Amino acid sequence: MAWMARDPDRRSDPRIVLPDCQSVVVLAFNYHTGAHPPTNYRIASYSWNRDYHDIITPRLRKLNEFLEENGGTQRFYTDTGPVLERDFATEAGLGWNGKSTVQIDRELGTWFFLADFLTTLALPYDQPQSNHCGKCTACIQACPTQAITAPHTMDARRCISYLTIEHKGPIPLELRPLMGDRIYGCDDCLTICPWNRFAKKSQESQLHAREAIFEQSLRDFLSLSDADFRTLFSKSPIKRSKHPRFLRNVCVALGNTGSRDDLPALQTAAENPDPLIAEHAQWAIAQIKNRENPISS
Repeated sequence: MAWMARDPDRRSDPRIVLPDCQSVVVLAFNYHTGAHPPTNYRIASYSWNRDYHDIITPRLRKLNEFLEENGGTQRFYTDTGPVLERDFATEAGLGWNGKSTVQIDRELGTWFFLADFLTTLALPYDQPQSNHCGKCTACIQACPTQAITAPHTMDARRCISYLTIEHKGPIPLELRPLMGDRIYGCDDCLTICPWNRFAKKSQESQLHAREAIFEQSLRDFLSLSDADFRTLFSKSPIKRSKHPRFLRNVCVALGNTGSRDDLPALQTAAENPDPLIAEHAQWAIAQIKNRENPISS
């Protein structure tokens, strides 16, 4: 994730991105989708269906038209541009940055996307919201890989969301058992937050669980060809992870939770010409065999 270190000035000063910028408008979009569907794996809830960029961006365009009609020039982003979204959100009074580094809001909890408008319009501004985490460290304790190394400090190299989505190579051996049944992202530090007791379920149906995805088992995913993968996850954020990385994640989950019944599918995957899939399938086979036939001491 070296790209995050690029252009620090652009990220911290919106006037470099948009000359004559006078205001930053920060928006939140609720994506709380309720309990995870009953499956033998877990997928981060924001990716259960339609890619949120496809849902939010058209709405941002409409707001941009309104601002243009009122004389403004804008640049807008939702997780797509050189802006410090969480810092701007805190300054705008839209929650605070929690100890997990996730933004938290009193009403939305942790379940929301952020979007930002940089505009040349001088708009009335809101007051920053204070931090309400108090002494709570639930998110730090809940992290399966101890990726939250201190309050407000994240080691992305250990984060399951990074490992299953952004990381392109093999999963480090010492972290594979800690991933459990998670095959795309991780919600643990979000789910545990006490402020979620006020969160309301999103009414956006395009975010609710897609039945075609969750009727699959882990073993079923291994039989997907690249074309099948692209069809099943059409317009889903999971599609962006690419077929080999997704099957890599599935193999790790099977290594952690699978049984002898899963060995034939893993044997086939172990013969895949893609070394990323093959190596993780071989690891999963060894894990299952060791678990079911432990060597006597």
